[in-house]
Amino acid sequence: MNIKMRAGVAAIAIAVTFTGVIAAPPPVQAQGLLDALFKRPAQRQREQLAREQARQQAEAAPQPAKPVARISGPTYRTYKPDTLVAIDFSKLSDPITTGAVGDLGLAPLGIDPFAEGRAALDTLSVRALPEAAKALIEHYSAHPDYLWVAGSSVTDRARAVVSVLEDADAVGLSAADYKVEIPADSFDLTNATERQKELMAFEMKLTAAVANYIVDATRGRVDPNRISGYHDFARKSPDLVDRLEALSKAADPAEALLAQNPQGAHFEALKAELARLQDLDEGERVEIAENVLIKPGQSDPELANVMAAIKLKGSDALKVDNALVLASYAGKPDYDDEIVALVEGFQKEAGLKPDGVIGPATRRALVGITSADKIEKVRLAMERARWLPGVLASRRVFINQPAYTATYYDGGKPELSMRVVVGTKANQTYFFDDQIELVEFNPYWGVPQSIIINEMLPKLRADPSYLDRLGYEVTANGQAVSSSAINWNAVGKGSGIGVRQPPSDGNALGELKILFPNSHAIYMHDTPSKSLFQRDTRAFSHGCIRLEDPRAMAAKVLGTTVAEIGGHIAGGQNKQVNLSSKIPVHVAYFTAWPDETGAVQYFDDIYGRDDYLQKAIAATQAERTS
Repeated sequence: MNIKMRAGVAAIAIAVTFTGVIAAPPPVQAQGLLDALFKRPAQRQREQLAREQARQQAEAAPQPAKPVARISGPTYRTYKPDTLVAIDFSKLSDPITTGAVGDLGLAPLGIDPFAEGRAALDTLSVRALPEAAKALIEHYSAHPDYLWVAGSSVTDRARAVVSVLEDADAVGLSAADYKVEIPADSFDLTNATERQKELMAFEMKLTAAVANYIVDATRGRVDPNRISGYHDFARKSPDLVDRLEALSKAADPAEALLAQNPQGAHFEALKAELARLQDLDEGERVEIAENVLIKPGQSDPELANVMAAIKLKGSDALKVDNALVLASYAGKPDYDDEIVALVEGFQKEAGLKPDGVIGPATRRALVGITSADKIEKVRLAMERARWLPGVLASRRVFINQPAYTATYYDGGKPELSMRVVVGTKANQTYFFDDQIELVEFNPYWGVPQSIIINEMLPKLRADPSYLDRLGYEVTANGQAVSSSAINWNAVGKGSGIGVRQPPSDGNALGELKILFPNSHAIYMHDTPSKSLFQRDTRAFSHGCIRLEDPRAMAAKVLGTTVAEIGGHIAGGQNKQVNLSSKIPVHVAYFTAWPDETGAVQYFDDIYGRDDYLQKAIAATQAERTS
């Protein structure tokens, strides 16, 4: 052994001696030196192979499952209303109204009433929505003149506009938000300066109220996106300066102001219904327990209230056909065949499934809702109507989630309406506007990440080949792989795993889907689960809209026939057909909405959104009256 080898061995011995039992492993260079000194090549090769095998076994060993972090939907929030701001009248441009005339230095002839009244602005306090405050300053800086005052009096145009503001409740707004006192006609003739200040204050208050009204009438008092992530609307920004100028030139300013509200048969029907309800006597009403559930053959004391409600709510024809049953009923709790037949008749009249089961839907039809409840629903509907376009397109598709219906309009008239299935309360369908662009036949179903993570992943961890057996296609970072090749224990949100179901008879989307691309991955589609359309309550999907008659809807939006739609499907191949022109689609949420005859119908608040909107309006009202 030469000197260098002896030195290396001594160094290792010293290190072991001084570090004790918990000795640090020798450096790589030192370990290599020992191998070179004391081990044969064959032995070193065997040990290297053993280390490699151990490494491979460690990598192949089952890893602890990554905790499943569920993907949850949007949340509802505590509403933050718009804040009113004080109008800064100091920003109002002050045009030069006096100056030299020739070389005499004389004031110009005549008096400018607007200039005379400007002194009132120094102490005037008026609050308005930020957009309204800004528009008022811009308008009067460009047009330093009265809109609502002539000489020393308030104009008839002003009085007509104030009447519209005072009647704001009739269009679903609140008159208290736009209250402006009209100055008395009589005044002290010896104090013209005070009169001009009084008129200037009225001028600014009325213009601020008008600007606020225009904003509210156009887009609503509430920003729906602040209520929850289930609402998705680009908030409208009316050009108030332009609208104030147009109002000043309108032959009938009151009519022009009313026209700021949504236009169309739907809004007129809501206005008429609100007026009707406010004049209506509440009338007689029978109460039935909210949790009632009586099936044929059962016995329940609540049946007496059911019979009383049928006597009150049933049609004359129904009562004539079942006169003997109604006359002989003496309050017995037994739900026998004769009473079942009577209930089925009532259910059929009410548009319910005539199954004889007295549950929530039948109870609602029997009890009805109070006029006060209906008034609130109509007011909420009028607020929501402002989130939609001010004028609805004559050709459109309107989906009303609480009604579980989708309706195709052409020429402003409903041409096709059908039942739909919408999202469950845990997977709510969003409320938004979009445009239909194409129809896909024999579609692939791209499984949303929420379903992969929340529903498929637990099954895949127990059975990695689960998706292979069902015929699903799996991708990892865009590359096709088999389901069994994925380590599902390591998969979580953001893992880059994609899953889709190829076209087939069992495809979740059925024969076709109607697409209006959006960030919520919501569309209309077919479904193999046809039986759900027969139910009165149809909130069963993951958020998309399942159509009862998808071929008919596809034919309407493509402007073709149902037979041609069948031809696209018959080949079994996946294909897309673009619309010749996009069609607006409203994935809407109205618990009160007019039917094709113009009669307002009322629906259950399936997601509890009425309550959240009521709270948002209350918060807005509190801010405006603070």
